[in-house]
Amino acid sequence: MSDRHSLTDILQSVDVGAATQALYREFPPSVRHLASSSTDQTRTPRTPRLNNCIQQSSHCPHVLASDRLLLCNYGAGLLQFTQYCDQLNIPEENCMPASETLLTAFSAHAAGSISLSALNNWLAGLHFWHTINGAPWHGHEMLHHVRRGVTKLVPISSKHTKRPPVTIEALLSLCHGLDLTNSLDASLAFWLCCCLGELIIPSTNLFLPRRMKKKERSENCVIITLPAKHVSRSVIPLTFHHLPNNTVFTTFHIPWTKTTLQDGADISVTARAHPTCPITALKHHLVCNAKVPDMAPLFASETANGSWAPLTRLWFLNRCNAVWLEAGYPDMLGHAFQIGGTTELLLQGINPDIIATQGCWHSRAFLLYWHRIESILPLFLSASNQDSSCSRLLASIDTFHQRHGISAS
Repeated sequence: MSDRHSLTDILQSVDVGAATQALYREFPPSVRHLASSSTDQTRTPRTPRLNNCIQQSSHCPHVLASDRLLLCNYGAGLLQFTQYCDQLNIPEENCMPASETLLTAFSAHAAGSISLSALNNWLAGLHFWHTINGAPWHGHEMLHHVRRGVTKLVPISSKHTKRPPVTIEALLSLCHGLDLTNSLDASLAFWLCCCLGELIIPSTNLFLPRRMKKKERSENCVIITLPAKHVSRSVIPLTFHHLPNNTVFTTFHIPWTKTTLQDGADISVTARAHPTCPITALKHHLVCNAKVPDMAPLFASETANGSWAPLTRLWFLNRCNAVWLEAGYPDMLGHAFQIGGTTELLLQGINPDIIATQGCWHSRAFLLYWHRIESILPLFLSASNQDSSCSRLLASIDTFHQRHGISAS
């Protein structure tokens, strides 16, 4: 109780409103815009469960789940674990630190109702909760075996249906159905084997180029460089090189990828002898949108009123799927470009190590596509005279597995 009273005395001398406004001014305008726009919406807090109540406290004000600093996945794990312990009347001192028996019982209780990734997120949240409280973590061998059991009991509702890859024919239908200034990213995402989110932005409010932030410290002015996440037109002008065989290529740097994070990656764009050639599309885009400012996303286009608009992921996929559905293709996600481009390059006899480098893969996650190559091949191989391509592809994958000591199962 003495600690609580002392904390109250401290807080009484703090102007919380002024401190909040000072912190708010430190954020860039885009973040402030998101914060202000979210407050315009009327959201009703969820009521507690039956026989539960929320105790009012000046030290812990009621905050909507979407506004909490704790990651939602971590918070979900902590919530589920707390509810599980409450149902079994487990004393609070036995929950922190949690014994391995309690952790495995909690995990086994969730088996058959959630996916393994969801359980891993829950346990990661519990682990983090122990870490910040200085408590030891007892999730070891027994918990490992329970996780393996959860994998075999994942319900069908938690499994994603297999999405078809973008084929070369589907890419051609986009070239015929879309304006090239807006569809160029389709050929780039396909032939470069990149994640779509590494080339275009998720929304107009979430464009994060490299920017400078000025911060005053007494009499000194400190300039802080905030890391970028999206490629901007500052990479222009691009230099186009010619190989001895007259193949044209260029490179540009993207500031962020899923594998390298803030280190980014150098993207190589190579001409293809095909109507969907990424070099042709890229040059056309740069010429048609030459007046777009350098601070804009790389894939932004001029508008009729003399301004410019970025190419966002949602708009792009909606437009692509509209063309595909009209042409008889199924609805596809952005990840389908990466899967389709990878498989097409494999069928053309490109070495898997080269494809892994092209797609900026630093892990072996991409092998998931190739372990299940039998389910993808029928979409690409339709003529009997392509049996030799299939044989070369399977032999290339087998050699790759042997070189890296990877099981083919």
